Amino acid sequence: MSKPVVYIDGKEGTTGLQIYDRLAERQDIELLLISEEKRKDTAERKKLMNASDLVFLCLPDAAAVEAVGLVENPHTRIIDASTAHRTADGWVYGFPELSKEQREAIRSAKRTANPGCHATGFISIVYPLVKVGLLPEDAAVSCFSLTGYSGGGKKMIAGYEAADRADELSSPSPYALGQSHKHLPEMRGVCGLEKTPVFVPIVDDYYKGMAAMVPFHMEHLRGVSALGEVRQQLADYYAGQPLVTVAPLDDCGKLYANAKMGSDSLRLIVAGNDGQFTITALFDNLGKGASGAAVQNMNLMLGFCETEGLHI
Repeated sequence: MSKPVVYIDGKEGTTGLQIYDRLAERQDIELLLISEEKRKDTAERKKLMNASDLVFLCLPDAAAVEAVGLVENPHTRIIDASTAHRTADGWVYGFPELSKEQREAIRSAKRTANPGCHATGFISIVYPLVKVGLLPEDAAVSCFSLTGYSGGGKKMIAGYEAADRADELSSPSPYALGQSHKHLPEMRGVCGLEKTPVFVPIVDDYYKGMAAMVPFHMEHLRGVSALGEVRQQLADYYAGQPLVTVAPLDDCGKLYANAKMGSDSLRLIVAGNDGQFTITALFDNLGKGASGAAVQNMNLMLGFCETEGLHI
């Protein structure tokens, strides 16, 4: 049997390079590469896309929409890493751990939208609580999410790593304070929330790693009254998942946002008391938050072991 043919459109960006790093040494696929002088040549890109079994789009939103229009081969499947199609009709949301049905939908999908990094953390926490009935759909939810600067792409990386960089880059920076962050539609829509969450993303002076934290009052949940019960509900929901796990309940006084740096898995930490508590998703914003998730989805769509080529 011939190997599946894969092409990365936008390999030069942060996400594209990370996907390439995960695929370059694999012997079970054929990876098409575009020559440097033709990487912006629409005709050449179109030829490679239509010669592929699966295409990764690692492009800005508008360019991703345009690229989808270049695909005429009905057998070519697409994973879009941009924001453009995450809530679009006809696209499957690429978060296999949401349910057995979601995983099967990804396996058979022609078009898969890779989740946003902040959204991955939020949804990993909130989706199961809504699904099992602990959190009402009309709940008012907030989220704080701390990320390394690699999530901002090449321009932000260059700014943080410049020898003469601005002094303020040494401190944490809350941003998108107008409550219009591009991940909010998927955070609300995928979780089935009636109200848009209050969301505060924060970028800080470290390369990669993410801690997305959602605070709760126990009285606002249904059917539970103790912290251990909440933790157990999450553990049961994600039982058997190779890339999403729930930490044991203990006295967690401090977390580090880069604790999962270099990993393609995600860890949930429940901490607090029976009155107030937080649930934090720790993961690599370039791993389970981007490129690792994209390769996981590719593995499912092409029939490989789900964790092939990933760092657990």
